[in-house]
Formats: sequence, structure tokens, C-alpha cells
Amino acid sequence: MKAKPIQFLDLRQSHETIRAGLTEQWDNTLDTNGFIGGASVTVFEKAFARYCGVAHAVGVANGTDALELILTGLGIGQGHEVIVPANTFIATAEAVVRVGAKPVFVDVDSATALLTADLVEAAITTRTAAVMAVHLYGQMVDMERLLEVTRPHGIAVIEDAAQAHGATWKGKRAGSWGIAAGFSFYPGKNLGALGDGGAVTTDDHALATTIRSLANHGRAEHSKYEHDIVGRNSRLDGLQAALLTVKLDELDNWTKGRRGAAALYDRLLPDSFVPITQAEEAVGVYHLYVIRSEKIPRQVVADALSDNNIGWGIHYPIPCHRQRPYQNHVIEHLPVTDTQSSQILSLPMHPHLTSDEIERVCDVLRGLE
Repeated sequence: MKAKPIQFLDLRQSHETIRAGLTEQWDNTLDTNGFIGGASVTVFEKAFARYCGVAHAVGVANGTDALELILTGLGIGQGHEVIVPANTFIATAEAVVRVGAKPVFVDVDSATALLTADLVEAAITTRTAAVMAVHLYGQMVDMERLLEVTRPHGIAVIEDAAQAHGATWKGKRAGSWGIAAGFSFYPGKNLGALGDGGAVTTDDHALATTIRSLANHGRAEHSKYEHDIVGRNSRLDGLQAALLTVKLDELDNWTKGRRGAAALYDRLLPDSFVPITQAEEAVGVYHLYVIRSEKIPRQVVADALSDNNIGWGIHYPIPCHRQRPYQNHVIEHLPVTDTQSSQILSLPMHPHLTSDEIERVCDVLRGLE
């Protein structure tokens, strides 16, 4: 008989704690017919901007659109290069290609698996228009140093904060450092909708206005019937905005649970497995808890977890620069990304993990040594 399952991600427990609030917002949406735009979206945008510490948040259809809309709003496209860490979800590179720009893939730091300012500096050319600072796994890039390197060149720093809701660098939250940031509210994110959704955060009023127009068919700011620019349809649903507002109130509590789980993993993890770390100046939100299995083949580890009814994932087994559509953008071998992509494995991580569950995961790993 198999042991009780340990879920890789347990959304059910999170939703149970706020079910009454979610149900209330569902009923309110049905009563008001506020399905697209409207008060619910405005309320959430203001609350999320306040949470991130910025002047503006613009709700959009998903996190990928958020990045693409930022690039478009900044006028980045044909003839431009955008520096992208190869260790990221494909959407980061996808947004760059979709606007007609060229992604320039760079390696990452071996300890944090994140982009660094030194790697960016080495990749800058006269065609570099932007850098995608991806706060992967819930840990933030060193934004201070990155801005120091890019500012003299007039290069825009865009935060891909899809996995970093509430993460900080020296006390300042993700989404408030660059010219703008793209967030995802995919259901599995730390702040996830009950469907798709995303947002752009920025302190730049003109950019926020442009992105809001782009996401709503290029509609003029003060006219329903005039369209100033060629836009698209990328709007955050009223229902999703309402549900996200309920979840936002719980986000810090859920983050506390994730940090507690990560701290226990750090104490109990066997020596054969190396966790992805975070810098001293960063306080992460542990969207994922990622380890490197340098001595034991990853498939052996994955099979052992599966045999013990423990969920797991890989983020990501094939780096962006090794994906078929992007191979023509590769300039050179990226040793850290290429090596770690065959070693990394994500352990169960969510706010409701118990100490017994974490001990059981680590016992299974210890049995492989």
C-alpha cells in the first residue's frame, strides 16, 4: 500500500481557507455583470500596485502578454537585442521574439541560477535595448548592480516577476525596480487566479497609459470609440480580478508558510543535494524549492520520489537556448545552464506543507545516498 500522497502543489488547501470570500466575489460578479473591466479590475489594480510599491498596475490577460506589452510600449522590436537568461520559462524569450527583437541568451550564476550584472555587461552591444531580469523560483536578481551596469547605456531593465510576487531585494519588492515588470497570475503561482491573468507594474505614467491602451485594442484614454494606436485584446477578466483581490489579502501569510517550509528543507536536506540559494540581500518567496542532484542521476531521484507517492517537477529540463525555435540565437555554450538543466529538480512546495511531509521527502532522498 502506497504512503499518503505529498502534493507538489496543493491549491485546494489554500482555496478552502478563503472559500467564503471567493464565493462572495463570484456572486457579486454575477449580480453586477462586471465581466470585462469595471470596478473589480480597478480595485485589484490599485491594491496590487500598492502591494508592489509602485504607482501603476495594469491588469492584462496573462504574464506572457505582460512582457510583450512592456516591450511594445517601450518601442522595442526589429533591430533590437534583448538580453535574456537562458534559465527561464520559455515565455520570457517568446515575448522578445514576438515583438521582432532578438533574444541574446546569457548564462546564470551557479549558486542562485539567476542572471547577474557581470554576465549582462559582457553581452551588451550597440543594439541592446533591454534586459529581462528574471526573478526565477521566487528569488530576486541583484537589481542594484544590474541598474548600475545598464543605466550608462540607456538600456531598459524589465523585471520578469512571474514567480516572485512579494519577493524583495534590500526590502524593496519585485516589480518596483525596473522601468516595468510583468507578473503572471497563472493558477499555480504564489498569487494565482482561478484561470489565466497577468499584470504590468510601473512608476512610469506614460508607459502605463500606453500599455493600458495596447491591451484594450488601442483605445484612446478618454474615448470608447477612438483608437489611437494598433492594439490587441489582452484584458484581465473582472471575475479573476475580484478573486485575486481576495487572494492578495492572504499572500503574505502564504509566503510565510513557504519560507518556513524552505527553512526546514534547508536544515534536513541530505548533503548529496544542493539547494538553489538566494543572496543575503534578497528575501525570496519560494515559488519553487529547487535542488541540484550532482552525484545521483536525476531520474533515480525522481523515480524514488514517485515510488513514495511524492510529487516533483523540473524547472526547466531544456533551457531556452536549446529549444528548437531559438537555437539560431545561440552564440556560445552556456556551461552553468547546460550543466544544471540535467541536475535540477523541484521538491514539493506550497504554504501548507507540514514538517512531517518535509521530513518524509528528505528521508527518501537520504535513502539514495
